[in-house]
Amino acid sequence: MIVCLDSGNTRIKWGLHDGQAWLAQGAVAHADVAELATLPASWPSPEAIVLANVAGPQVLTRIRVALGVWASSIVEVTPCKNSHGIANLYDRPERLGVDRWCALIGARRISASPCVVVMAGTATTIDTLDADGNFLGGLILPGSELMRRSLARDTAGLPLAEGNYTAYPRCTEDAIVSGAIEAQQGAIERAYRRLPDGAGCCILSGGNAAQLAAGLVIPFLQADNLPLEGLKEIALEMRESA
Repeated sequence: MIVCLDSGNTRIKWGLHDGQAWLAQGAVAHADVAELATLPASWPSPEAIVLANVAGPQVLTRIRVALGVWASSIVEVTPCKNSHGIANLYDRPERLGVDRWCALIGARRISASPCVVVMAGTATTIDTLDADGNFLGGLILPGSELMRRSLARDTAGLPLAEGNYTAYPRCTEDAIVSGAIEAQQGAIERAYRRLPDGAGCCILSGGNAAQLAAGLVIPFLQADNLPLEGLKEIALEMRESA
């Protein structure tokens, strides 16, 4: 059994895999990280534990405390220049967010075509892979929730909108919510149009993927927990080479 942990900006997603299929998956908020203690209490010792952490060293410490006897087995994943069929063309490959790196590895297992890989969470990342597995680069946007909050915080007269999406908003709340969602969708569609005509795909993942998927006008598929899929590939290779 292998354990995969994706520590993002707001939650820690986890999965247990037996080499053939996921045995269990879940998520906890950072404030509830102690709940991870149920994993070593409920499951046998794993052969490998891999962690992608973008939440900083304090969260890493709390994860180690929660996992108790498993803590010494944690391997923290970092991006590199070439791995698992991905060539990282970032100017400084080690500076690429590890969650994006793992999502790219996971996406490559889903499609060998050129693709736009979208992680829609607290932030939205839109990354491009070509057919040869070259990571060409990507975009980072505030997620729709962050967009709404920035308007409420940094303007004098706009509320923290709780409106609904509509193509023709006729109230301020709907205008803010619809604008935030369409900003994400427009960036995704522009990135997709840069792919070779008829040869690419868009892979959506993350907590806000369904919200963005509803209005996209390009072909796409949704993949749950894409960074976990990449982490699983890394862990399986570690297990085989051990």
